[in-house]
Amino acid sequence: MLTTNQTFQGTIASISSSVLFSMMFLFGLFMQPLTGTQVASWRVLMMLLSLVLLVSVSKQWQHVFDYLKTLKTAKDWLIFILPTPILGGQIWLFMWAPVNGYGLDVTLGYFLLPLVMIVLGRFFYREPMSLLQGAAALLAAFGIGHDILQYGSVSWVTLFVCLGYPPYYLLRRTIAVPPITGLLSDLTLLTPVVLLMLYASGGFSMAAQNMKFWYLLPLLGAFSALAMSLTMLASSKLPVSLFGALSYIEPMLLFVLSITVLSQSLDEGGSLFMYGMITAALLVMIVDSAIGYLSRRRSDHLHGYREPQVGGFPPRRRLINRRIDGALKAHRFRKIRRYQRKMDKIQRKIEQLDAK
Repeated sequence: MLTTNQTFQGTIASISSSVLFSMMFLFGLFMQPLTGTQVASWRVLMMLLSLVLLVSVSKQWQHVFDYLKTLKTAKDWLIFILPTPILGGQIWLFMWAPVNGYGLDVTLGYFLLPLVMIVLGRFFYREPMSLLQGAAALLAAFGIGHDILQYGSVSWVTLFVCLGYPPYYLLRRTIAVPPITGLLSDLTLLTPVVLLMLYASGGFSMAAQNMKFWYLLPLLGAFSALAMSLTMLASSKLPVSLFGALSYIEPMLLFVLSITVLSQSLDEGGSLFMYGMITAALLVMIVDSAIGYLSRRRSDHLHGYREPQVGGFPPRRRLINRRIDGALKAHRFRKIRRYQRKMDKIQRKIEQLDAK
């Protein structure tokens, strides 16, 4: 039956998460007179509360602690903590930009993000780039280059989105941080900062005095947690290419909302030529994803192609008491590296004795 088909379920989950994220894009309007910064601060607190509830209900705490035990050195902890300010900045920008006239700039950044990730994957991880992916990257670069030559610059908001997230993902990938553990850590570390900001700006008293915030704030946290969970569910059920293609729905919705609800004109976010080039690049990416999916399906290799982008949440019951795969890999690599160093040291001593 259609309702039991994994691809159908994953598609519905992906589209639903995009709709929820786009609705959060407008929360700054609903929550006035709170400023965009205050709304972002409240979002961090509500996300943390919702995530703690989700982890508790699904009994994920052991997985979180198992991974944290694998962080043995100061370097590991530094790499684990460094991405937190990046995510904090992105959360702030997502809530601040729409109410300050930068909705289209944020949207453009999310359009460019997948193309930037493809380029980084090619040069940092030597991942192969298909001909169509290369053409899409060139089209987007051509559009951006046109605006730089025409206007002298590209919005800092756009650059912060498309160039800010890649270091976050690269650092998380370096030590194989599971998404739930990483997000829980980020929100926990950001909590003292946002509490101080809310106290200094009067965000607590303003929220307490207005009745609408008593239901809007919990709703913001619920939307954030539900959107995140649906994204992870979609990534565990969909082929990689289809999951990537559906990820473009969110910036498309943000684009429509920026033009309609936020009443921005295209000229505020860039030239029509640049938008045309980026739209062409997205169409090329979607075609490339469709070709990749169909070719793997024909060759009956779809079982490997269905590997999830991120770990499923919540996990299957038979995996509840197992350690997360990322923690096992990180622990195994460290042990191998430690023993290799000991063996090298012993080998050098043997060579010195033979020389004498």
